[in-house]
Amino acid sequence: MPKFSIFILIFVFIFSFLGSTFYTVDAYSLNSSSILLPPSLEHYLGTDRLGRDILARLMEGGKVSLTIGVGSAFIASVIGLILGSMAGYYRGNVDKGFIVLVDLFLTFPTFFLLLALVSYVNASAWVLIVIISITGWMTTARLVRSESFKITSQPYIKILNIANVSKFKILFKYYAPILAPIYFVSFTFGVGGAILAESGLSFLGLGIVAPQMSWGTILSAGKEVIEIAWWVSFFPGLMIFLVTFSLINISNYLQQLTNQKQIQD
Repeated sequence: MPKFSIFILIFVFIFSFLGSTFYTVDAYSLNSSSILLPPSLEHYLGTDRLGRDILARLMEGGKVSLTIGVGSAFIASVIGLILGSMAGYYRGNVDKGFIVLVDLFLTFPTFFLLLALVSYVNASAWVLIVIISITGWMTTARLVRSESFKITSQPYIKILNIANVSKFKILFKYYAPILAPIYFVSFTFGVGGAILAESGLSFLGLGIVAPQMSWGTILSAGKEVIEIAWWVSFFPGLMIFLVTFSLINISNYLQQLTNQKQIQD
């Protein structure tokens, strides 16, 4: 079990959502006498070019980045689970429609599709959650569809259909427990991918709009002064790396458990 990765994730969530309770510096406070100060006992992670405390801003930005990551991954995984299981269970025209829909979304590179959608709306945390969810459900759906085909061919599913058992009951009682490992693996991958997507958009100036902030916007704000103030970009980049790396480790562990279970079955 990747205990170190789990510890890092727990620490990051506590740091982001509860850190301001103990570290009461205002993340929005401007100070002309504290511009681009390096890390010190007064400002543990330094300040940016407007004199704002980086540590306080990382806590505030973490709330937005983690909310977007978890929210969009949850919605995208649910959409993929529902559409993929329906395609694998009903087959026929439903499956053909599913394939056309997935191929339509996969025709465009995901990040460029994100750019196209964001350019028409004013980005906020909730808007980004919806947009990233819309562009991130396809991989989960295809995996779930493939597994659903195997489940549908099982004799007990055929018996349930002959007995006129409710399709809703079949999907949620018999499909959902088997598909749950795929959902959790996709969810953990999705959180990291969503955080990276939001950070990329914010770095390009198309993400979170001020006065809101995220790790991506903090990172973007430091790119112009990176030669003289490395800490402005380094620490938000480190937070993004730690979360993404930890989630990848946990996803790999969950995938190994799933593969072992399938081999035993």
